[in-house]
Amino acid sequence: MAHTHALDIVGGESALGISIRSGRDLIAAVRHGLPVKAVEHVLDTGRMTLAELDLVVLPRKTLSHRRKIGTLTADQSDRLMRAARVIAAAEDTFGSKEKAATWLRRPTTALGDETPLFLLDTSEGALQVETLLGRISHGIAA
Repeated sequence: MAHTHALDIVGGESALGISIRSGRDLIAAVRHGLPVKAVEHVLDTGRMTLAELDLVVLPRKTLSHRRKIGTLTADQSDRLMRAARVIAAAEDTFGSKEKAATWLRRPTTALGDETPLFLLDTSEGALQVETLLGRISHGIAA
C-alpha cells in the first residue's frame, strides 16, 4: 500500500487501534477521526514539534481539548495524514529521518524561499512540496 510509511509516521496500527489494509480503510479512518495517539506518536518521534503541529495540523489549545475527547476531527485527521505523507516522502527521498527533517525546515528557493514544512497547512502547499520532492528523487533540477 502506498501510504505504509505515512502510517508508520502516525504510529501504525498500535496508535490507530485499527488495521489499515487499503486506501479505502484509511479514508474511513480519517473520516471517523484518528486517535490523538497518532499526534502523540508524531511528536514523540520528533517528526514535528508542538509549534510545527500548531501551525500545520491543529492549535495547541485544540489539541489539549482533543486529548480529553480522544480523537481528532475528520479535518484534523486529514491535515495530520497530509503532513505524514509529505514527511514520509521526504524521508524516502533523502534516505533518512534526519536529512528529511533538515530539508523540511530549511527555506527552499524552488518554493519561493518558503520552508516546506510550513506549506503543509494547505493541500496546494503540500502538493507543491510533494512535486518538488518527486523532482528531487528523479534527479530533475529543482
